[in-house]
Amino acid sequence: MVSQGRDLWALVQGQPAIEPMDLLAAIEDQIRRNDLDFRSRLLIRDSINALRARLGPQYLNEWLMSSATRDDIQRICEEELGRVGFPFLGKQLMQTTTPETIRQMLREIGLTIPRRTEMFVAGSVALILPEYIARATTDIDCIDEVPEEIRSRHDWLHRLEDRYSLKLGHVQQHYFPSGWKERVHGMEPFGRLSVYLLDVYDIFMSKLFSSREKDLDDLRQLVPQLTKETIERRLKENSGGFLAAPRLKELAERNWQILFGEALPQ
Repeated sequence: MVSQGRDLWALVQGQPAIEPMDLLAAIEDQIRRNDLDFRSRLLIRDSINALRARLGPQYLNEWLMSSATRDDIQRICEEELGRVGFPFLGKQLMQTTTPETIRQMLREIGLTIPRRTEMFVAGSVALILPEYIARATTDIDCIDEVPEEIRSRHDWLHRLEDRYSLKLGHVQQHYFPSGWKERVHGMEPFGRLSVYLLDVYDIFMSKLFSSREKDLDDLRQLVPQLTKETIERRLKENSGGFLAAPRLKELAERNWQILFGEALPQ
């Protein structure tokens, strides 16, 4: 799963979205550990420049004034370290959708609906909640449909979605491998709402047969965290319907080649 530590290098490598506050904390920790070889100093300098552009000079200067590492940071930024070494940091800096934000919304739903109900969740939220990936999303994808107890309360639901910047939608179950419902994972109770997350390997399969770039990026984050043997087994045992469709099989072959550098298992 996505590392929850503050290691600077782990944070910036392979993560499409980085919270600015996480990057600031990681810079401080890197300096406290005195792990400051040339590449680390270059990364710190480029990070500070990207943060200044993202947060604004005033905010960053106020943060520096309150940081115990400000003198070290300023000294590194004034060094002659050469040209930019990490040109994509600016694109990586963005506000992510945190698991706790999603949980708060689910708690509010569960405390508001009049009756006990179940909700099966797929998509990026089913990866963000167990912290397999870190990125922004605006959608909570319910499998088949949003439960009646929730979708029937139109005005309340629209206000809820606006407040949390998350919209409840639906995705049809035929986009997932056969037997998916037998492998879902239940979460802690959210009042009267019971939430079940699609298994990570089933999400992997659904994204493997996708043409969307963001699905491929999610797969790239998942590969180091999953077992290839289980991926191959789920492909062979539960994805026959996808493989039977020529266009879907072509997409899977392309994505598999990118991810693993080899042909799709037959």
